[in-house]
Amino acid sequence: MDTNKPESKQTDKLKPGFEAVFTVTDYHDGPRKGISNYHGQPHFYECIFDDAKSDYSELFWLTPLDAKTFQLAMEDWDIWQRWESAFHSGKTDHSTHPALPNEAERHSELKRILDGYLATEPDKRITRVGRFDVLGEPDGAMGVTRKFQVEWAEPRLESP
Repeated sequence: MDTNKPESKQTDKLKPGFEAVFTVTDYHDGPRKGISNYHGQPHFYECIFDDAKSDYSELFWLTPLDAKTFQLAMEDWDIWQRWESAFHSGKTDHSTHPALPNEAERHSELKRILDGYLATEPDKRITRVGRFDVLGEPDGAMGVTRKFQVEWAEPRLESP
C-alpha cells in the first residue's frame, strides 16, 4: 500500500468520479475549507470568494499536503469530532469549544503547527471546480460531522 495515499473509511462508498473529503474546517452553505483528495492525494481546499457577486464561487484552490501535515491535521480533526459529538449529545457545552478539556492543550499545539501549513500556497495551488455531495445515506449527523465526497473538474473557460 502506498503510505502517501490516505484511505478513507468510506472510499468504497464514493460515487464514481468523486474523491474523499477528510475535513471541513469552514462551512457556509457548503464546505469552504478543509482537506480532500485530488487524484488520490491529500490537498488543502479553499473556496474562492467572488467579490463581484459578493458570494462564494464554485471555484476552489487546491494545495498539495505532505504526509506529516496530513497526519497532524487528521489528529486535530479527530479531536474536534470528539468535541462535536460530546456537544451534540449534551456531554459538554460551547465553553469548551473546539476541544474537550483533556485535549485542549494538544489541540492548541496542533493549531500552532498547522496554521502555517493549512493554507493556500500561490506557487503550488491549482484551481478546480468543486462539487460536494453528502456521502452515503443521511444519518442525522449534525454540523459538519456529516461525511462528504467531492468531484473536482477543470474550470470552464469564459467566452469573450
